[in-house]
Amino acid sequence: MPNSIPVTVLTGFLGSGKTTLLNRILSEEHGLRIAVIENEFGEIGIDQDLVINADEEVFEMNNGCICCTVRGDLIRILGELAERKDKFDRVILETTGMADPGPVAQTFFVDEKISEQYELDGIITLVDAKHVNKHLDDSTDEVMAQVAFADRIILNKADLITEDDMTSLKKRLQEINQMAGFYSATMANAPIAELLDIGGFNLERAVDMKPGFLEPEYPFEWGGIWPLPAGHYRFQLANGPDPDMAILLADVSDVSESAVLTQAESVFVEFSKTADLLSHGQTIAQTGKCYRLQLEGQEMYEFNFDTEAPQEIAVFSQHTPEEFKMKLLNQDDTECHPLAEHYFNAGHEHDDAVSSVAIELPGLLDMDKINAWLSQFLQEKGVDIYRMKGVVGVKGESCQIVFQGVHMIFGSQVGKPWGDQQPVNRMVFIGKELDERFIKSSLKRCLH
Repeated sequence: MPNSIPVTVLTGFLGSGKTTLLNRILSEEHGLRIAVIENEFGEIGIDQDLVINADEEVFEMNNGCICCTVRGDLIRILGELAERKDKFDRVILETTGMADPGPVAQTFFVDEKISEQYELDGIITLVDAKHVNKHLDDSTDEVMAQVAFADRIILNKADLITEDDMTSLKKRLQEINQMAGFYSATMANAPIAELLDIGGFNLERAVDMKPGFLEPEYPFEWGGIWPLPAGHYRFQLANGPDPDMAILLADVSDVSESAVLTQAESVFVEFSKTADLLSHGQTIAQTGKCYRLQLEGQEMYEFNFDTEAPQEIAVFSQHTPEEFKMKLLNQDDTECHPLAEHYFNAGHEHDDAVSSVAIELPGLLDMDKINAWLSQFLQEKGVDIYRMKGVVGVKGESCQIVFQGVHMIFGSQVGKPWGDQQPVNRMVFIGKELDERFIKSSLKRCLH
């Protein structure tokens, strides 16, 4: 991707040393102009002597870096930074300690504009060597995901444990993620030169997938479309699991489930902005704007809106209609039902058994067979696949094929020629409840 901006994602559980490492990167004389995207910047606290103006959402730092807080959606922030790309060479994105880096990684493949402007270079995960075993014993989802997605794992606070404990910890983490590079560190003093320009996600293309398989963890769980005549309407809701619910109405030109999916990405951006608060009896005055419905103090609530002419209206809601018994009623008190709807992947529940499976098979794969198997495998297990990566040989191809995947997104590119080397397929799968015997036997059947 020529002229694309490389992005490094920095993640790690609370107290692992992310900010210490970030401060080191920002303070050292490495000749790079770095834009930093900080999640919840005010709570984490980058050294204040690095900051020139903390009143702006995007502000420059005295070593030529730029820092911005992720108060809104990542896509919006990246879009704004791209307009200033002459001021920096690369981006470091620090996630919160509780974040799963998966949706962040997906952003660079799913959003077309972002994928044209940016290239995800790699994910660096810091772990607290003294305390991480407790989180691993508890199968803490965020820690497992952070380890599983990593291209580099920094075992920080190495001075607080024995050499034997470090060896044991590294072995345990390698069982989860066999393809990451490991570094021991004290006060996050890992070699910076080996953390940037990893090329871990450097794919020339991401394969087109069905829209439903590409859904990140949207801030809404449901979308529906109604073709409505001109008139007065009201949403009726009961008390539900939360005291409020975000909702957005959008104009669309098509009444289909695919229209809901197409509209979702632009709605995603609007949901990240500050919503207007509405109380019972008030009016949703504008389409394309997010409102937060206040649902406290009584048993039923109503929110009005009007259409001056016949139109198709898409509605996206933070929660499913069933959770709040949400109905759309017309001026005759008749319930209107959506002609199309879609339930989004607002979050995924998994079992805790995360592991990595390494496969080595000599020979060449049959392209049709391996494509069919991967398609089926990702449809069935894609949500549970954190990362997969490998080099394979394909019948009729003189070069290696390098591939990798993030959840349900899969991509490949041509590698170096095999030459006199005997083709060997080497693959690593990292995910939850992986069946090594099934994966290996299935891939054997894909050999030519």
